[in-house]
Amino acid sequence: MKIAVITAYPNHTGYNYAIKKQVLEHIHGEHDVVDVDLYQEQFNPVLQFDAEHRRRDLDKDPYTAKYRDIIQEADFLIFIYPIWWSSMPAILKGFIDRVFVQGYAYRYNGVLPVALLKNKKAWIITTNDTPLLYAKFFQQDYGSILKKQILKMCGIKTVKHSQLYFVRNSTAKKRERFLEKVGRTASDLFG
Repeated sequence: MKIAVITAYPNHTGYNYAIKKQVLEHIHGEHDVVDVDLYQEQFNPVLQFDAEHRRRDLDKDPYTAKYRDIIQEADFLIFIYPIWWSSMPAILKGFIDRVFVQGYAYRYNGVLPVALLKNKKAWIITTNDTPLLYAKFFQQDYGSILKKQILKMCGIKTVKHSQLYFVRNSTAKKRERFLEKVGRTASDLFG
């Protein structure tokens, strides 16, 4: 299986990187894994429209061709990122805006969207600093926009969404248990 791990976190010694390391360590060696670290690659998230960058040509943009190829070839996508301001980091949103574009990830048939990335699966792993009850009842994103409005529209089925809430007030034991859970999930999915 071809797996693309897409990480959006700037601190390479931080907890989200511990999550990524745990995931990568528990994917069986027979799988082909591509590690897309948006910060390390210094991905430019800025979407431009002008005479040289027309919206209708985004699916042919040479800057994003590498990423379109990675997504196209992947059977499974793993997204690892923190929730900031109730959503994904700007670099990941820019990645979505620039790579998951019309003509590549979806098209329209009249007013209805048609998915172009079918038969792919995804696992979303998020962390946040919000208490669980507040996140559940007052802030409804926490990975659901990526799952429901983006991946689903493109034909990608999210099979798992793992979340660690209230990281800033969590204990080392709670963070370690979450890492163990992520490792078990990776082994179950890709063992």
